[in-house]
Amino acid sequence: MVRIAVLASGRGSNLLAMIDAIQRGELGACIVGVFSDKAASGALAHARAAGIHAVHVDPKTCSTRADFDCALFRAVDDCMPDLIVCAGFMRILSPEVVAARVARIINIHPSLLPNYPGLHTHQRAIAAGDIEHGASVHVVIPALDAGPVIAQTHLMIAANDTAESLAARLLPHEHRLLLQVLRWFAEGRLRFDADHIHFDEHKLTAPLRVD
Repeated sequence: MVRIAVLASGRGSNLLAMIDAIQRGELGACIVGVFSDKAASGALAHARAAGIHAVHVDPKTCSTRADFDCALFRAVDDCMPDLIVCAGFMRILSPEVVAARVARIINIHPSLLPNYPGLHTHQRAIAAGDIEHGASVHVVIPALDAGPVIAQTHLMIAANDTAESLAARLLPHEHRLLLQVLRWFAEGRLRFDADHIHFDEHKLTAPLRVD
């Protein structure tokens, strides 16, 4: 049974999708802890409701970003996860903590990377006149949203889409994408490091597609 730790800052919709999939027997994994920089995050509320270890690490109690990251990952490491999933975690992790765990951290990002790393991805895609948008699950490396992309989901942008409507339409696709990647990992079909992704023992030359 794969042990997963989840880092999240917001409402925790991806976490809830993971919890539901595990409870339905559709994901062979155990969430060993949920960790957030926001005490009022929905992710922590979902974790507590499901009886999952939930930890708030307050950045205001840490004098530096490095101190926060050390405190956060001390708590994460105590749970001994096989995989760490950043699912709406809105802080940039320091290179030191990432480098020590680079083959064990993935992130779900709401764009078709390498397009639009960082924030406001939906509005940026609309403003650029893109006809297609999507989400990516990638390996976390010290550079922001720059690690190898494992898989992506694609969605056409409607003529009347706003950033809000596009985000809402993309969200269920994000959930399916993340759950599929986690299933592949739990089944032993997926492995990765800072430079390469292997799926069914073959090195990927392009992201897998989940639509």
